[in-house]
Amino acid sequence: MPASGADALPAALAALPAAPLCVGYSGGLDSSALLHALAASPQARARGLRAWHVHHGLHPQADAWAAHCADVCAGYGLELTVSRVSVARDGGDGPEAAARAARHAAFAAGLGAGEVLALAHHRDDQAETVLLRLLRGSGPDGLAAMREWRECGRGRLWRPLLALSRAQLEAYAQHHGLRWIDDPSNAEDRYDRNFLRQRVLPLLRERWPQAPAALAQSARLQEDAAGLLEEGDALALAQARSLDPHALSRSALRALAPARRARVLRRWIAALGLPPLPAQGVARIDTELLSARADADAEFAWNGARVRAWRDLLHAAPQRPPLPPDWRADWDGAAPLALPGGGRWHLHGTDRFDAVLRAHPRAGGERIALPGRDHRHSLKHALQALGVPPWERERLPLLSAADGELLAAGDLLYSARLQAWLRERAARLEWEP
Repeated sequence: MPASGADALPAALAALPAAPLCVGYSGGLDSSALLHALAASPQARARGLRAWHVHHGLHPQADAWAAHCADVCAGYGLELTVSRVSVARDGGDGPEAAARAARHAAFAAGLGAGEVLALAHHRDDQAETVLLRLLRGSGPDGLAAMREWRECGRGRLWRPLLALSRAQLEAYAQHHGLRWIDDPSNAEDRYDRNFLRQRVLPLLRERWPQAPAALAQSARLQEDAAGLLEEGDALALAQARSLDPHALSRSALRALAPARRARVLRRWIAALGLPPLPAQGVARIDTELLSARADADAEFAWNGARVRAWRDLLHAAPQRPPLPPDWRADWDGAAPLALPGGGRWHLHGTDRFDAVLRAHPRAGGERIALPGRDHRHSLKHALQALGVPPWERERLPLLSAADGELLAAGDLLYSARLQAWLRERAARLEWEP
């Protein structure tokens, strides 16, 4: 075997990260070559090298594949973690995407703090990914395809073989007499990636032998371009932020160019950990929320999340129902009060209230005697004066005395009576929404 084939994989692993190492090990050719090369490295073993097999349960031989991986790892003297995952077979994105999502969810949940998970994706995989993204109409972020490094849970994913071809990995595996699994589903061209691998890329190579390398090079250039765009996105997002990370200034967003605004909105949603905006999401926000009246309660909801417009703010958060209208709870302050749908109320600085108080939701028409005022004020107007947006008012718990006097709205407003009581004891209320 040519020296370049024998040496290519170890050379790609010469600079190991200074972190605990794990290998994503399916038992197939690519991951078998990567695992063998790392198992042969004293430096990798010194970093606590282990292997990780994800059992998708999609093939009748899945148990036998897991047993094969266990046998190989035992021969190397390496620990093997097997994660069984449930793959949604009826998802709209198809079985390939569902299996990948389940696998990466397992990785994100199971990686140790600072641990690096090495994956065996290579140049041909990258070329297929670029083609798939092109056919989906992706921009620079998508066409950057698979990055060498990315965050994952408490650790990071590392793809050290993106510059190598599958032929180089196969040559390495044959040179070392490795055993690997051939998944028969890889021969089914009804799957998009298999169709590209078996029918499209061979045709491209006939005319352009360098096609996979050129596509991978395009991915690297797109990654550079995406990095430059991200710098501008971060600056624009910082300028649009309010004190609340869930809220952006609508006027600042309107001042951005449409293409930049779309990127900023998607970056903001991702930073909040919300589901990605759907294809029409940015257009809906542009047309229905950014230009809505200041007093309108305009919103766009998707996949359990919601963006709402109010005054100059655009607010994004998971969808949460308002407090149930019939909810009531007696509270003496001795222990935190759990609120329906999540959240708590705490009394700090004193043991308990002098009497049992009643917690309840807003019903409308409430009035409160604020400190320093000689008459009661509308709670609605008082909250509006504080700039409390509608989505917070919906889940704002109220606290009343036995005689019905309104004493508190969350920890945002206190009545004169309650504020005097709290000051005497250097106490305070805390509302965790």
